[in-house]
Parts: sequence; structure tokens; C-alpha cells
Amino acid sequence: THQGNSQVKDNKIDLLVQQYEQFTILEEESIDIGFAIFNIIITSLKALDDGFSSKNYVRKFLRALHPKWRAKVTAIEESKDFSSLALDELIGNLKVHEVVMEKDSEIYKGKKKRVKSIALIAKKESCDDEISTSRSDDEE
Repeated sequence: THQGNSQVKDNKIDLLVQQYEQFTILEEESIDIGFAIFNIIITSLKALDDGFSSKNYVRKFLRALHPKWRAKVTAIEESKDFSSLALDELIGNLKVHEVVMEKDSEIYKGKKKRVKSIALIAKKESCDDEISTSRSDDEE
């Protein structure tokens, strides 16, 4: 039975390592959701495998981010010493940036919406002018 338990444990470790290696954060996922999933994987790995190293967590999490985060990832890579950057410090930093990105997105969407409505109004007015012009031509 000990060998069976060992084999089950090894299989679980293999599965978790695969999940860790393939882990990515989707565009629509928040930092909180991504970190929650990541944390479950790494906590489970640590519980099953004492030799599992945590030194690469920060790098792995940064690589797992969606490409929309590329500028922020580059800034962090250029300014931080990864050996001293804690995962929770990184998460806090990314959450602050996420709020900024959401506000920027809302502002952009608001401007885009206003521009679209102005364009529609202008287009409608030009159609009305053409109709009244063609009626004037018909009457003559």
C-alpha cells in the first residue's frame, strides 16, 4: 500500500507540475482570479513536494500574464531584483496597475462613444440635406 500511495502522490505532483508549467492568465481574468488559481497550484505542490522551489514564482507569474500586460512586465523586469521581490508584493503592484488600466479603458470607451454619436448625427444631417435638395430639383 505504501508503494500505491507513493505512486498516487507522484501522479498528483506530475499533474500539478503540468498545471504550473501551462498556467496562463486570460485577458478577461483579473489579477485576483489569476493569483487565486496560481496560489492553489503552488500551495498544492509545496504540500506534496518539499523540494519544490519557490524562487521562480515571480518570474512564472509575470510570464503567465496576458500580452496586454507586456509594458508593465518589462518595467518590472527592468526595475526589480527578482531575488528580493516577493510574490505578494508583485501581486499588489499589478493590482494597482490593473485599476489604472481599467480607468484608462473607461475613459477611452467614453470618448469613443461620444465620437461615434457625433459622427452619426453628422451623417444623418447630411442625408436630410440631400433629400431636401433633390426635392427642390424635382419641384423646378
